[in-house]
Amino acid sequence: MNFSDKDIAQFAELETPFYYYDLNLLQQTLDACAEHAKPYNFHVHYAMKANFNPRVVSKVKDMGFGADAVSGGEVRQAIELGFPASQIVFAGVGKSDREINYALDQDIFCFNVESIQELEVINDLAGKKGKMAKVAIRINPNVDAHTHQNITTGLDENKFGINSWDLPDCATVLKKSDHLEFIGIHFHIGSQITNLDVYKNLCVRVNEFATWFSERGFTVKVLNVGGGLGIDYYNPDQQIPDFKNYFKIFNEFLEVGHGQEVHFELGRALVGQSASVISQVLYVKNGKKKNFIVLDVGMTELMRPALYQAYHKIENISRTVEHTDAGTGLVKYDVVGPICESTDCFGKEVELPETFRGDLIAIRSTGAYGEVMASNYNLRENVRTAFGE
Repeated sequence: MNFSDKDIAQFAELETPFYYYDLNLLQQTLDACAEHAKPYNFHVHYAMKANFNPRVVSKVKDMGFGADAVSGGEVRQAIELGFPASQIVFAGVGKSDREINYALDQDIFCFNVESIQELEVINDLAGKKGKMAKVAIRINPNVDAHTHQNITTGLDENKFGINSWDLPDCATVLKKSDHLEFIGIHFHIGSQITNLDVYKNLCVRVNEFATWFSERGFTVKVLNVGGGLGIDYYNPDQQIPDFKNYFKIFNEFLEVGHGQEVHFELGRALVGQSASVISQVLYVKNGKKKNFIVLDVGMTELMRPALYQAYHKIENISRTVEHTDAGTGLVKYDVVGPICESTDCFGKEVELPETFRGDLIAIRSTGAYGEVMASNYNLRENVRTAFGE
């Protein structure tokens, strides 16, 4: 996403801060994903938790992708935005009875079940409605995704999924549950994964668990391998993730039997590079040890840096080095927000052209886990959005 002079002039007319979505880039990314999944007949579900802005999600839906929800609210929005119920999966380690009942009423494609007790609850609730609930067992494969500890989900110490040593009990419950239809197995090992070799290890484990269920008389129709494909936060202009090699790995290393389907749950990779936060410099504070740029955007609008020290490239789009006076060059700034928390910081020692009050700052790669995490802490106003076609 390169900002033109026209873009910057448009931004100057808008009230900051706001999320700016490049819908052309979003469409290019979705097209690339579909293009590289199609030769293998892979099924893609969009992870709603990454971004549920209605205009963004509608573009995803129009591609024919399904929806991956992790709350009843996400199931509801997927239905309201037009996703067929037959393409909605519902995951999450803590589904409430109310959420399960709503999903049952919608006849969604599948519940990705994360505990034996959850199996029993869904069976009971489905029985009261006289329904059959399709379920896939989310298995914790103990595969290290080599990503940030706060977004790793596939290790034994994580809360997600059913551990391998509990599978015999899981099989027993499935066989005696009259209102559950087992359709497959589900995995998700983490987020922002950039080392594709990790997925080779996942494939090995998927093959092992699929065999385990087949040997015990279960028909494994769906192999849901989750998502987690990362984006390049350091080079946001390299905008389209490597979908080609991502899908190729699963085609080469998964042992897919006759009639089996392979499902994916991609979020960040589809939407992450499509947005930037546009902010304005409120104040510049130059000191002996630190120079600070104080923005009008805070952790209330973009939580990721405060939550898990996430990196986002920061650019002064009002100025380049060429715009500065001769000899000024680059200055190191701590780029911070207005919230009354020391963690309200977007980057330390960030090299930028000499910056002044009123300059426009772009925080890049915020299309995933940006707007959806916004809050009204400090009684901040709701975050704004703008779109470029």
